[in-house]
Amino acid sequence: MPTEFDKAKENAPVHVAIIMDGNGRWAKERGKPRIYGHNEGAKRIREVLSAAKKVGVKFLTLYAFSSENWSRPPDEVAALMKLLVSSIEKYGRELVENRVKFTAIGEVSALPPECEKAVRDLEEKTREFSEGTLALALNYGSRAEAAKAARLLAQKAARGEIDPSAIDWDMFSSGLDTAGMPDPDLIIRTSGEQRLSNFLTLQAAYSELYFTDVYWPDFGEEEFFKAVSEFKRRERRYGKTADQL
Repeated sequence: MPTEFDKAKENAPVHVAIIMDGNGRWAKERGKPRIYGHNEGAKRIREVLSAAKKVGVKFLTLYAFSSENWSRPPDEVAALMKLLVSSIEKYGRELVENRVKFTAIGEVSALPPECEKAVRDLEEKTREFSEGTLALALNYGSRAEAAKAARLLAQKAARGEIDPSAIDWDMFSSGLDTAGMPDPDLIIRTSGEQRLSNFLTLQAAYSELYFTDVYWPDFGEEEFFKAVSEFKRRERRYGKTADQL
């Protein structure tokens, strides 16, 4: 007989992606510097990852640092890079203990060396795990990702390895950073903004979108459950009309 825990997993999204927005505004409203908000926001990752596991989510992708974020003040960028390393050191052990796979999408090689090393080391330690996947989007931009995938196909076509007329979505998507992961079923954005901001725009073709006014540092387990509950109430049509389902 199904338990309440089992029922919570029924019709749950397999892949949830989150645009973690509002750290700076959250801090400003409290008279604190922006990095204070980023530090508090980093603490939510553990809680949301736990909540995702409880409801049966297998993949959780978090937009941590976009390719446009380099334009922020240098001291803020430096603080974010330092926070990335310390967070990986602090929470990486828990991922290993819980056998959760860690991966990063984006141009990680362009991060400061100590950041790239921390990311690659944790990826290697968790490479064979299968209890769930946590992906961080770091120095990530969907347009740059698409351009890179197109270049890969163009190079293969130039070498005669593929017929350009045979290129389809499956072939193209195999060159995206998310290759091997299912497209997100649900994309959440915190802080009241209602746009994707160059995040998984191709993969989001049939994603359900959920926007909340709650700032990311206040987005915990309860707010995550609200988003998943809303997802479960929706009828996903994938371009079909109701009478075609």
